[in-house]
Amino acid sequence: MAAIGKIPENIVLLNALDVIGETILIADNSYTIRWMNSEACRLMNEVAPLYGMSDCEEMIGMNMDAFHERPQHQKQVMQKLTGIHRTRITIRNQVMTDIVITPIMDKNNEPEGYIVMLMDVTMQAEEQKRSAQLIKELSIPILSIWNKTIALPLIGELDKNRTDQLIATVLMECSEKKIEYVLIDLSGIKKFEDQIRYQIQMMNDTLDLIGATCILVGISPKLAMSIVQLDSKTPIFSTAHEGLKHIMQLQEK
Repeated sequence: MAAIGKIPENIVLLNALDVIGETILIADNSYTIRWMNSEACRLMNEVAPLYGMSDCEEMIGMNMDAFHERPQHQKQVMQKLTGIHRTRITIRNQVMTDIVITPIMDKNNEPEGYIVMLMDVTMQAEEQKRSAQLIKELSIPILSIWNKTIALPLIGELDKNRTDQLIATVLMECSEKKIEYVLIDLSGIKKFEDQIRYQIQMMNDTLDLIGATCILVGISPKLAMSIVQLDSKTPIFSTAHEGLKHIMQLQEK
């Protein structure tokens, strides 16, 4: 759909791009950087020393090829570009960013320039730290705590991918060791929202299909307020001790 309306005469387009708050650069059809807004300049002031430059001003007039490890490949991509192109790049192994390149087409549908936006800029060290933390949180120990009983202390955030991985691991453990009770400790969960409630319910339903009983423990008053919509048949206790005591009583029957 084409743009509609008319820009007020007192508004300068480049000034409008400058106040958007996004990192925006404009290059001509030869891929030479001609303009960047103040947010882009702020970022490029941090990147400039990685290329032996003092600040962002030295990048005006530079070809975009200078910032790519494989400039020939980049040219091939740009030459075929007719719509928005998204990719992730790493700058000098220190800065990671999602880059969005949009061609500015003329009346003949030929590119006369490009708008380049850098989104979600993250220092490489920060990304590695986040990944390491995620791996640590994903490494959920499965503890054998009683006869035909295992415990899962959940820590951090619980999304669909993590739940799927957890369910697959627990199902294998239950099948191989003929587990009857799975005690899930929620005391380490950071947030308990609608999505989390759904993931817990899914684990409960899956365990029920193989004949194992899911027991939830570590329920704080705040979690209790959020968990009321779970299947009422699911045993819920405030502490792991109470949950294990319940399991012992069931096995004595």
